[in-house]
Amino acid sequence: MSFSRHTARLAPSSFFAVSALCAALTLAGCAFQGPDHAAAPRLSASQLGLADNQNAGQTADQAANAALPAADWWTALGDAQLNTLVGRALQGSPSLAASNARFDKAAALADAAGTATDVRGTLSADATRQRYTANGMIPAPIAGHVYNSANVQAGLSWAPDFFGKHSAELQSALGQARAAKADSAAATNQLAAQVARSYVALARLIEQKNVAQRTLDQRQSLLNLSQQRTQAGLDSQVELTQAQAGLPDARTQIEMLAEQITLARRTIAVLCAQAPDAQAALSPRLSALKLQTVPQVLGADLLGRRPDVVAARWRVEAAGSSIDAAKADFYPDVNLTAFVGLNALGFDNLFQAGSRQMGVTPALRLPIFDGKRLRAQLRGKQADLDTAIAQYNGVVLDAVKQAGDAIASVQSLQRQQVLQTESLAKAEQAYDFAVQRYQAGLGTQITVLNTETQLINQRRLAVDLLSRQLDTRVALMSALGGGWQDSNLQLIER
Repeated sequence: MSFSRHTARLAPSSFFAVSALCAALTLAGCAFQGPDHAAAPRLSASQLGLADNQNAGQTADQAANAALPAADWWTALGDAQLNTLVGRALQGSPSLAASNARFDKAAALADAAGTATDVRGTLSADATRQRYTANGMIPAPIAGHVYNSANVQAGLSWAPDFFGKHSAELQSALGQARAAKADSAAATNQLAAQVARSYVALARLIEQKNVAQRTLDQRQSLLNLSQQRTQAGLDSQVELTQAQAGLPDARTQIEMLAEQITLARRTIAVLCAQAPDAQAALSPRLSALKLQTVPQVLGADLLGRRPDVVAARWRVEAAGSSIDAAKADFYPDVNLTAFVGLNALGFDNLFQAGSRQMGVTPALRLPIFDGKRLRAQLRGKQADLDTAIAQYNGVVLDAVKQAGDAIASVQSLQRQQVLQTESLAKAEQAYDFAVQRYQAGLGTQITVLNTETQLINQRRLAVDLLSRQLDTRVALMSALGGGWQDSNLQLIER
């Protein structure tokens, strides 16, 4: 076997001597290793004020699964129309499609990184018709004449991963792909929550409009009664004017709410990737939505399943792997290539035995005078890791706050609901008594108007409390990650 031009001058003994020298330099590469990196600490459950499930006599998985919402958590609200809207939004959302595309790109990059240590093969063929100069380095009889030349060659190359650089790059790419998948799940959860909360908000506006319409009807009845009393001489023009003044205000409230309802419907339509007026007839009812029970205690493992927390954690892992890859740059890089083929001047000579050529090329790159750049690169990767850890801690703090705020609101609203129900009943009773006394001539219109104002406020508050209870439960289910689990992540492991 002969070798290529840059190795053909080496005798077999010299070639093996060079190989031995490459191995020696490889082993000596540890002298160029960069500084070790100590990872920055992350927040613990005690720092966040969360329960430690394992110390409470319950495993983390048992505690987390007990409070974890279902993957389709919005169906627990019990409204088929809402389920349809969320399904349409998840299927047609442009932002969600973009998030999924980002995952596809990250997964493709991870697949590409996984091929770094594969043996690669190439096959090439070319033909050239050329006139060779008579005054160049090519001697006669070729000089000054036109000849055909051809080349057919197959090659193999392999880059062994002696120091783990390629495996570290693969782990970093896989971490980024896993983070992108978790980001996609977080976008799905956020979109579902937006649709559900917008749906509850629309139901609230419709119910508030019903309250305003009921107020208008009451004021119209009061106006009719005032007109009768004025004609009978029991009331003056002052009472009649007061009764008339209440109607425009009630109609204004109805019109304002109608505007907000229209805007809310358009918002929901756009969230569902539809034309803005596609949901013009959408009319949800608060009474059709169900209130779910909520967990009293949250463990750190439960919040750790949120897709945005998982994404941040995978980015920390990816950044750590990038540091390992940067450290591997301090070691020698070894590449092995080989080729075999045919090369001839003249097509008729291409397939003759003498046209054979073959070669083996071991290559070694040793970064002797590149330490400054490599250390700067390592510091940059270390800063990326510190950034990823800080972002992870920030995401965890946000998750704890969101979930804690939602639970605190749910518990407070439950207590407010009990008190408000009693207040509404009293306001209804007081208004009925005031109207009856006014009809009998024993009370004044001022008393009726005052009790009516209190009643209207209580009715509006009842609607607001119910809608807030529904909204905070949606917010809590979203804060718990929407039932997504890291086990849902499907990536090809190499």
